[in-house]
Amino acid sequence: MRVSMFRRRWVAGCAAVLALGLTACSGSSGGSAGVSSSATGSAATGSTAASRYTTPLKGICPSTVAIQANWWPGLPDAYLYQLLGPNPTIDVNKNRIEGELGTTGVRLQVRAGGPATGFQPVTALLAQDDSILAGYVGTDEAVQASGKQRSVAVFAPYEKSPLALIWGNPEWNFTSVAQVRDSGATVLASASGTSFPDVFVREGLLNKTQVDTSYQGSPDRFVAADGKIAQQAFVTNEPYLLEHDVKAWGKPVKQLLLQDEYPAYISALAVRADKVSSQRACLAKLVPLLQQAQRDYVADPAPVNKLILKVVSTLHTGGFTLSAGLLEYGNATQKKLGLIANGNDGVLGSFDSARVDKLIGRLVPVFAAKGSAPKAGLAASDLVTNEFLDKTVALK
Repeated sequence: MRVSMFRRRWVAGCAAVLALGLTACSGSSGGSAGVSSSATGSAATGSTAASRYTTPLKGICPSTVAIQANWWPGLPDAYLYQLLGPNPTIDVNKNRIEGELGTTGVRLQVRAGGPATGFQPVTALLAQDDSILAGYVGTDEAVQASGKQRSVAVFAPYEKSPLALIWGNPEWNFTSVAQVRDSGATVLASASGTSFPDVFVREGLLNKTQVDTSYQGSPDRFVAADGKIAQQAFVTNEPYLLEHDVKAWGKPVKQLLLQDEYPAYISALAVRADKVSSQRACLAKLVPLLQQAQRDYVADPAPVNKLILKVVSTLHTGGFTLSAGLLEYGNATQKKLGLIANGNDGVLGSFDSARVDKLIGRLVPVFAAKGSAPKAGLAASDLVTNEFLDKTVALK
């Protein structure tokens, strides 16, 4: 089972209360819940969507543009929520939010993933359900699934991966993975969803004996070890949670961003390979809107953050929560570290084919050794394309 651990986030517990005084607007009976603009800030986002995202899509794209996420709603979904018009609907039975896609003439539906879909990989969902136009597929999953369920990414929301190692030992000041190896520190990582431990062990950057793949998102091991382990994390998430929400820790941690040594694209928006052709006209109109929405969200994240909080508080997430503080921290961290940025070509959302080719070369032998052989002769052109991007859209 390939669970997308890039989106796995520690949960404070079912009793945790969201900030802003938001409460769930539906009970266990299920059904759909309308979002009150006064409670969620959707009036602001809806107004923005209606005025800024006006490219006619009716008759060109599906009447409902369905996007499959790979976890509960959070920062990676923000640019899509930016596109939603006023009064979107939350479907608590199907874990979806849906509304008008600006004033384009079609609707946008964002589907939660991970636990919401029984941890099915997004590539599998794209293959199974033709109603899904696109979904979040990171480089790891794209390579692994390329043999039987190939997808092609058309937009890169993140230029840099937020994947990191974190630790709490004040004596450690790692600046490279090799330094982590040389220290002998235990590296606590997930057994599925990301392949950086296998790649690093294969390349000698880590010793196999120091890698522990039992991490499941809880901070318990980190706290029990007094921070004297190097734990897999998202720099936009775990550092904040450990300092502010984990009372047993309650202090800052140090971190090593893995971008330089493992530059995978995370949560890239991908379509099933055959839809590059069948939905070409749609993608040519839609992808520039995604670029614009990402740029607009980065400039003013507060209204969309309120909507994300409302959606999470409404869905039955089994204890997964978000807070205004965490989202604000995530926004600030993304900006500080340049996680959302223009590609090497100066275009927001573009892919670097040379970067992808290098990753393919590192990942193929790892998956082949595990009996999950990628497509023969796999190249970047099989997995990513910049064809549909508006070359004039960039972050300043």
